Amino acid sequence: MHVYFDHNATTPLDGRVLEAMLPYLREQCGNASSRHEYGTVARKAVEDARAQVAALVGVQPVQVIFTSGGTEANNLFIRGAAAGMKPGQVAVSAIEHPCVTAPAQDLARQGWTFRKLRVNRDGLVDAADVDAALAEKTALMSVMLANNETGVIQDVAAIGERARRAGAVMHTDAVQALGKIPVEFPALNVQAMTLSAHKICGPKGAGALVVDKRLDLRALLAGGGQERGLRGGTENVPAIVGFGAACELAASRLTELGPRLAALRDRFERGLAGLGGVIFGAAVPRLPNTSYFAFAGIHGETLVIELDKAGYAVGSGAACSSASTAPSGTLLAMGVEPELARGAVRFSLGAANTAEQVDGFLAALAAVVQRLRRLTAIAV
Repeated sequence: MHVYFDHNATTPLDGRVLEAMLPYLREQCGNASSRHEYGTVARKAVEDARAQVAALVGVQPVQVIFTSGGTEANNLFIRGAAAGMKPGQVAVSAIEHPCVTAPAQDLARQGWTFRKLRVNRDGLVDAADVDAALAEKTALMSVMLANNETGVIQDVAAIGERARRAGAVMHTDAVQALGKIPVEFPALNVQAMTLSAHKICGPKGAGALVVDKRLDLRALLAGGGQERGLRGGTENVPAIVGFGAACELAASRLTELGPRLAALRDRFERGLAGLGGVIFGAAVPRLPNTSYFAFAGIHGETLVIELDKAGYAVGSGAACSSASTAPSGTLLAMGVEPELARGAVRFSLGAANTAEQVDGFLAALAAVVQRLRRLTAIAV
């Protein structure tokens, strides 16, 4: 039986979330747009879930637009906000997920100017570069709240305040932060924020864009007028119900879970230091569950495969790009040498992990690293 340490890629569906979903996978089959009793039950379930999501991030339910996940929500903001504007500059941090960077780059075909905001060696967005971008009359800006690889937390509230003063519309991708640290939309000084269910023990296929009610947003998907006309298509009622239940669960254990995961992460990193590992972003605030590390001379993909054979599941960078052998774009943006960046491995904890599992992983890691170093020495 493998031990799972890849919770930033996805999380196991919690049993309580599944229980909430089951009626809508079986007997409650109604379309939430239908006018009969089945439809009314489905509509109430969707609206109850909307309230649960809203409560976790401190907004009114009307501000929550359900989507199929984080990728759609990020695209809805960038493409949907741009559609109501004259072409200008769109600025995103150099460490954004591709589902932010790609649609922002696509705006260049519509006359927009695309700009990447620099980050320093710790993975923090350069405040001076933010000011420089805003001085060029940036219209749209997006900076993720917490990086999916390093776990580094950005001061989005400060960046958002700068953007607000300059008249830019500000967005944050909070997919990795939700459920791990407090996320309060009003405190972040943003006009839009992206969330996803499957990162908080909810189902895949459900996400949300949280918006300021004054934001002029155009729909990506035209259809039957669902989600206030901003997301056409029959609502995925079971997944939305699961998202709401997962948000309620996250709210109930946030105070306890963060410190516990941080203690396990620190336990792991003390052992990692003894093995000569390099930890990225360790000098600045990070998510409590995340450690991104490398060993000089050892390829990250090789390390992931060998640890999998030993019974431990970890990740090598972002899950969506794990098939690529190119070094992490996030680490390159931080100024990490490409050879060391190719060795990066992500260790991300979840609610079910224990100290005994961490210790077992450290022992397996030590054995694998020793063997790979020996093989490397022989090859040389």
